[in-house]
Amino acid sequence: MSRADRPTPTPGPARGSTSGRRRRLVALAGAAAGVLALGTVAVPGADAAGPNPTEDLRKRGVVTERTCRAWAQAVSKRMTLEEKVGQLFIQELYGATATTAHPKNVEFYGLETPAEVVQKYHLGGAIYFAWTDSVAGGPPQVAGLSNGLQEAALETDRFDIPLQVAIDQEQGIVTRIGPPATQFPGSMAVAATRSTEDARTAAEITGEELAAMGVNVNFAPDADVNVNPANPVIGVRSFSSDPQLAADFVAAQIAGYQDDAGIASSAKHFPGHGDTATDSHTGLPLITHTREQWETLDRPPFDAAIEAGADMIMTAHLVMPALDDSGVPATLSKPILTDLLREEMGYEGVIVTDSLQMAGVRDMFDDGEIAVRALEAGADQLLMSSDLREAYPAVIDAVGSGRLREGDLATKVKRVLQLKCTNGTVLDPMVDEAAVATAVGPADHLAEAARITDGTHTLLENDASVLPMAVGGQDVLVTGWGVSTTATLATELRARGATATALETGTAPNATRIAGAVAAARTSDAVVVLTNNASTSTAQQRLVAELQATGTPVVVVAVRNPYDIAALPGTDTYLTTYSYSPVSVPSLARVLTGEVEPSGKLPVDIPTAADPGTVLYPFGSGLGY
Repeated sequence: MSRADRPTPTPGPARGSTSGRRRRLVALAGAAAGVLALGTVAVPGADAAGPNPTEDLRKRGVVTERTCRAWAQAVSKRMTLEEKVGQLFIQELYGATATTAHPKNVEFYGLETPAEVVQKYHLGGAIYFAWTDSVAGGPPQVAGLSNGLQEAALETDRFDIPLQVAIDQEQGIVTRIGPPATQFPGSMAVAATRSTEDARTAAEITGEELAAMGVNVNFAPDADVNVNPANPVIGVRSFSSDPQLAADFVAAQIAGYQDDAGIASSAKHFPGHGDTATDSHTGLPLITHTREQWETLDRPPFDAAIEAGADMIMTAHLVMPALDDSGVPATLSKPILTDLLREEMGYEGVIVTDSLQMAGVRDMFDDGEIAVRALEAGADQLLMSSDLREAYPAVIDAVGSGRLREGDLATKVKRVLQLKCTNGTVLDPMVDEAAVATAVGPADHLAEAARITDGTHTLLENDASVLPMAVGGQDVLVTGWGVSTTATLATELRARGATATALETGTAPNATRIAGAVAAARTSDAVVVLTNNASTSTAQQRLVAELQATGTPVVVVAVRNPYDIAALPGTDTYLTTYSYSPVSVPSLARVLTGEVEPSGKLPVDIPTAADPGTVLYPFGSGLGY
């Protein structure tokens, strides 16, 4: 399909718009009386001694980005080297509260509580995961942890510098905080709607709820252009295989996070992780794009992110010889981070590494050397060093030896501080814990999520006219991948009058499980089989084929990557949701039963299984009823 034939996405936010950014520079009460003169921006306390610049800033209120730059300059000039270095690290901390003693903190940091780690290392930020117990207690617990960590930072920091509290809440398959927080399907699903306005709304709602829990940085959106169906780490995290569509949706979500919700966002993974068959968590991907291919395929979403004012850009642990033939990953590459991103592309925000615990970077050097090399290359912040006790002093020593110039270090710190100021964290780092229960997951947010999700499903085959299904009084077997996914869909169909049975068969069903599903299919009126990356699972392919051989009508639904149909010959009813998020499965039931008509359009090309160069279903495909 030529570009001219492709559907035109709805317009995104105006590039470079400052109206939303001004909304983020929220002044404190009475700030108008203390507005700084437009000519010379000055913050008392900029000298080596004097009043605390942060106290003065809070009295006056933040009005412009120039004021934030002045504050960052004033504070950074008076910080010790140890304080500056700490601002460059964002670490995972273990425990449900800031004062929870956790053995992992002892193991990794030699300290018991998150608060102690923050205070000893003057950390710039913390990042939340379920496996660190940071989010296990739901929104009220997250808000309490955020406040506790901020209290720890403010208690010992001479300049009252708050923390960046970060998370990966891309939505879809990368979601750290589940219900009752509002859930959305992931990027590719949202792009199937072709509505950048809906993409912006999803980011705004996600960002507002994160802000209510004290999270002020979301490492999203994903700006990778997924042109490789075998990509094991990106896939549906990407908006599209089309660079311009991806660029439009990246810009829209940055506007939603930053301009509407007031939190920081981070486009990732520069210079582009969309064409690899290697997971950088476990290896070092090699991308063989020429410079021209990179310019055409990978660059546009990052240009769009820069034009949209992205607060942060996250690096990728991959090798792209056309950009740097040294063999080091982009995270450690000065030609990529400084010469290309900073100088040629003109990016002025914070460059943050992807997790430094990933094999794609860690297999090459020790933890101290990785930290120093990343900063030398042009990174401003280091995410999740595997050994902070090694990396932190290594950076200090590198400054002492002259390997890292203290002036360059100060520039990095000023970028970090300015970000904390412009998104309002310096002014008001605490959240209202009593309000979080009503601020997270309210009815209007849930309704918007359901509405947006209803437009994501893409119907590619309906030759047997099985859809929409009249399920009332019918025996429907729901089988395939996902314990909760199959169970939820069966429950939804029962609510619509079906006698629905859930029979989950797993990611790689064995002969016994397949036989059980086939036996159940023979006594059913219809079968809905859910696949998850069946394109790489011969067991799932066999399950689908044997179900189809029963003669019972079979609806195949790919609940992750849409490429599964290429490996399922003979499939005459096929729908892709791109997502098994809690909001996607009830929406799927509405589409299956005709309450909602499928309207999503493929954001990617689906090639044949035999030849990746031959397109089976082109970008823009999608049927209705």
